[in-house]
Amino acid sequence: MAEITAQMVKELRARTSAGMMDCKKALSESSGDMEQAVEVLRKKGLKDAGKRADRDASEGVIHSYLHAGGKIGVMIELNCETDFVARNDDFQQLAQSIAMHIAWANPAYLSRDEVPSEAVEKEKEVFRGQLKPEQANFADKIIEGKLDKFYAENCLLEQLDARDPAAKKSIGALITDATAKIGEKIELRRFVRYELGGA
Repeated sequence: MAEITAQMVKELRARTSAGMMDCKKALSESSGDMEQAVEVLRKKGLKDAGKRADRDASEGVIHSYLHAGGKIGVMIELNCETDFVARNDDFQQLAQSIAMHIAWANPAYLSRDEVPSEAVEKEKEVFRGQLKPEQANFADKIIEGKLDKFYAENCLLEQLDARDPAAKKSIGALITDATAKIGEKIELRRFVRYELGGA
């Protein structure tokens, strides 16, 4: 097994923001392979992120962003568990990334839970009207698929990050990754988007 040096631990820590002992353990598990160690920490972080779901995220920031020469403005409330993390560069960067995405993608809702049932029923009616007679046996499945697409286009947490569409990563996944990296529950509570001359 390769010797785990202090320099290797330092490098892994710089790349992942994980604790010193976690980095050392991950390097040991991956026999000194840096990429594999990053993956080990990422998996551990995502697993731990799930455990943090019931924690209280009452700290955070109200972050504002102006776009297109002041023609579009966005405000978001991004929460975390401690004031220390709220001032962290990674947390601030996440808030900025989400606000920039909102300016560009103009989501209608935060999550699918926020979509009013009348709006869902209206979409279902439209989808039913688009069905061909030969699709009758699979109607429910087709409508369900079209609804998922509707949510992915209109709900912020399910939209693909507009800044990097090739990465195919949703805003919800960005928040989960940040939770794993930073080590605290992070929650996007609400957002508002203004456009000059808009309703």
